[in-house]
Amino acid sequence: MAFLFKRNPKTPGDLLRLLNEQLTKLDTASVSERKKAQDDVTRHLQTIKSMINGEDNILNESQSGSQTDILTQLSQEIYSTDTIYNLVANLECIEFDSRKIVVLLFSYLLRRRIGNRLPTVDYLLSKPKIIVTLIKGPETPEISLNTGLMLREAIKHESIAKFVLYDSLFWKYFVYIQSDSFEVSTDAFTTLRVLLTEHKSLVGSFFSNDQIVGNFILMINKLITQGNYITKRESTKLLADLIMIKLNYNLMTKYVNDVENLKIIMLLLGDRSKNIQIEGFNVFKVFVANPKKEKTIIDILAKNRNKLLEFLEGFNKDRNDDLFIAEKEYISQQIQGLPKVLNSDKCNEKSNSSSFDIDHN
Repeated sequence: MAFLFKRNPKTPGDLLRLLNEQLTKLDTASVSERKKAQDDVTRHLQTIKSMINGEDNILNESQSGSQTDILTQLSQEIYSTDTIYNLVANLECIEFDSRKIVVLLFSYLLRRRIGNRLPTVDYLLSKPKIIVTLIKGPETPEISLNTGLMLREAIKHESIAKFVLYDSLFWKYFVYIQSDSFEVSTDAFTTLRVLLTEHKSLVGSFFSNDQIVGNFILMINKLITQGNYITKRESTKLLADLIMIKLNYNLMTKYVNDVENLKIIMLLLGDRSKNIQIEGFNVFKVFVANPKKEKTIIDILAKNRNKLLEFLEGFNKDRNDDLFIAEKEYISQQIQGLPKVLNSDKCNEKSNSSSFDIDHN
């Protein structure tokens, strides 16, 4: 591939030096110079792709080293420069197909091992500006899918996931999810789900902090109540998954002991969407199964006793799932055991409205 170059790199070090020179021109040069720099960046990235794919005669010299030797040299040169940061920071200015090569290179580097060490993980933690730039990827819709892929590759490693979780920028994902762009919204939600489910011990420790739990509940409830159909469904599903994990006990108890949260979930039971009703039920059942219910929780459930029993009787009646049937039966029994509210005749009568009475005053 040497014919692609006007200035032919002879070593991985030469290649990266030329690549970085062109990357610095992408946002500072004139229009014509930027186009030339963009073309050169594309060619250099194509050479890197060929290296990773094991193609022969990549550089303009006879190399006696194996592909492994060449890739080791390339990786070491990357670790000693700002190449990854320069690529990520200028990703928007790189040609569309070449962005995929940046993702390929990033993923390859993260897979590298030296004995028990993961050198790229150590490198990224020593260069937090790279991780921060990836976290903020959804702010640039044109590259959000690329940065999302790279960030999710990185947070497969617990130490990087911990960095992201405890960075204040983590909370911006609840804002990114509400983006008008479907691609940005869904990709941001995918990242949020991976962050909160990939490393259970880490997340359990994260949710042991009451202030963090309070912030999370505020944010997830906002997505559930103000989001579009997909956001509402997926946010409720994520919440249900999280509170069912034993290590997230603090989150579970804080959520199901707050009557305002119960009101939100009961509204989901009356949603027009069957799928949202199902996800809402998966949270609702934890409120009902809680053996130490707050009085305000008992009051709301008791006030809606008959309506809830009527709802459960017809809820997903055609679903032939033994576990679901058993859960529904158990929840019905728990509600039947609630004290009857003598002055709730209006609630006990069949009504044209399927809404529940969620006023606990």
